[in-house]
Amino acid sequence: MTSAEPEHPLLAAVRTSDTAAMAALLEPYDSPHARGPHLAAALRLAADALDQRALDALLLLADAEELALNAADADGRTPLLRAVARGAYDIALALHFAGSDPRVRDREGCDALALARPHPALLTHFEWTSGIATPFAELLARALTEPDVDHPVWGATTVAAASRKGSRALRLVLDAAATLQHHPDPLARCFGAEVLRLINLYDQSGEDEESPFDTLLVDLFLPWAAREEDPRVLRPLTTGLAEAMEPRAEEPMPGLTRHADAQVRAAAVGGLHWPVRQGNTDALAAVLACTRDTDAQVREAACRALLNAPADDPAPSDALAARLADPEEAVRITAAIRLALRDDPRGDDLLDALDRTIDRTSPYYWDMDQVRRHRRNR
Repeated sequence: MTSAEPEHPLLAAVRTSDTAAMAALLEPYDSPHARGPHLAAALRLAADALDQRALDALLLLADAEELALNAADADGRTPLLRAVARGAYDIALALHFAGSDPRVRDREGCDALALARPHPALLTHFEWTSGIATPFAELLARALTEPDVDHPVWGATTVAAASRKGSRALRLVLDAAATLQHHPDPLARCFGAEVLRLINLYDQSGEDEESPFDTLLVDLFLPWAAREEDPRVLRPLTTGLAEAMEPRAEEPMPGLTRHADAQVRAAAVGGLHWPVRQGNTDALAAVLACTRDTDAQVREAACRALLNAPADDPAPSDALAARLADPEEAVRITAAIRLALRDDPRGDDLLDALDRTIDRTSPYYWDMDQVRRHRRNR
């Protein structure tokens, strides 16, 4: 490109992280911008800038072959290898899950696994995807080096531990994780709780089969949650109970919606969907109170839980309508969507305005698609 030539519009949109402009250029797939060499350049630009929003939009909207995920630069490194070398966990995972091959080697003979060795989260991920069963104690040690439980190494290590193949190997992990409930370090307890939660979540038993882990998890988590004082540990305990199918898991949820930690409260609201649907008055009262919570994440979770509240009770719809003036956009839109799905028109003006502006990169796209289908079918 010479100084007199304008930059390709897609590259300009990526450079400014303008996902709306990217969507306008790339939809539909047969548009002239959806194919061609500029797509590979756009992918490299987004990945090298560590621009997650732009990268996700490209991976969602563009032709996968034209993105040239495995095209290498002068050093023989693909966008994935460059991201791994820089320790860019989220960028690397997005490229990997989109189809970038971690086995490609650069000019020095290094693949993604080799380049990941200074980066524990990425190392754990590529060990796991390569079929390497990293010992449980090593995974725990990697997690404990990072006190922030939201750090990527926590997600990578707990997923790797909970994804063991074979019933014997998985049982050994389950026993090791359960033992951590008595560990004096709350970070170790947090690791154990999250691994146990994921083991149950990943269980492949069919709908007509009894889960081999569900009752065990509830037996462990109910007394553990009752005595646990650290909110970092109580978050996976509450989430695990919310995900469990055992009716006993619902018992502590109304009380946990009043916990001091907002993430615990939001997780507890998530565990009340079914009792709210069944007309449980205590569960409904707890969720209605949470629509007025000081934390936006909790208010949004409460709006979601009210979708299937009894239709003959005006209180749930009135609570949703009250959130149409919420200071947080996500709460306003979540409330309007749930009102529409309950055939209450009070949020329709907000949704109609939104519907004219969103594209497939919007976090509201699929919820709005559900609203459109509901309106067509009613």
